[in-house]
Amino acid sequence: MLLVRFIRRVAVVGLAWLILAGPAQAQMQVLRFAPLPMQDAEAVVREFRPLLAFLEARLGVRFEIDYSTDYGEILEKFRSGEVDLAYLGPLPYVELRDRDDAVEPLVVFREPDGQAHYTCSVVMFADDRQPLGALAGQSVALTQPLSTCGYLAVKALLRPAGVRLEHTRYDYLGRHDEVALAVVRGDYQAGGMKTHIARRYEHLGLVRVAETGPLPGFALVANARTVTPELQAGLRGALMSVHPGERPEDAELVTEWGEPLRHGVETVSDEDYEPVRRLRDEVPIPGQGREDWGLGGVGGNRSQHED
Repeated sequence: MLLVRFIRRVAVVGLAWLILAGPAQAQMQVLRFAPLPMQDAEAVVREFRPLLAFLEARLGVRFEIDYSTDYGEILEKFRSGEVDLAYLGPLPYVELRDRDDAVEPLVVFREPDGQAHYTCSVVMFADDRQPLGALAGQSVALTQPLSTCGYLAVKALLRPAGVRLEHTRYDYLGRHDEVALAVVRGDYQAGGMKTHIARRYEHLGLVRVAETGPLPGFALVANARTVTPELQAGLRGALMSVHPGERPEDAELVTEWGEPLRHGVETVSDEDYEPVRRLRDEVPIPGQGREDWGLGGVGGNRSQHED
């Protein structure tokens, strides 16, 4: 008899918990987050998952990572409401914001030097290093049409050397790490990529031969169609509350966050990206008209150069 009473009591308590917990579980908002594919999917998830777990615990939401291999696909998903939050570099942000007023920049991530900006570099293999002026007619590896360190930055860096990028044999390879390895293997004479990522391959003989000035950093942006102003404020506040350079407990907190994410954040506004807009207008990107995201511009669709 006692055993029966105990089982009934457990059953009643369990049922009550399910009744109370069920609505809370059902009301937990799921946010679809799209990072840029600067590395392979496994590496990207490994970098972002701890940061997203922090935001989940702080705000009571749940994140799903939506990984796309093409920058243009991310922007299309954002506009169609399939993505709630995205991690964007300056050129993808500018292209999206200029076509969609629902893009709300929340914070910009600081680089390892503590600055909220970064640079792009033209890289070569040390044993095959040549002057920039000798690149006419040679092979150049680029990331993606909508990558800031792709066509946009490389063309700007080659101009002072008297070389037009369209007079080289350039291909879009996709990710920054793919560009680095292709140059190291000797598949390409030169490549364009984010300077910070290029440094990771210096031990393989990759050298930086030209570098841009500071560009506004990578931002976390919200889709105002699907993310309320209150949740935007919560996301911004949670990230702004972390000061790894000032508080030891915060430095410990971010140790598992991806290297580009663990140096703190700053507030950001659309006006901060005006230098990128001006550069984009000075350096038109082939195949990037006002209605073209450049979908299909990587992977199997290589040899994107003009004759």
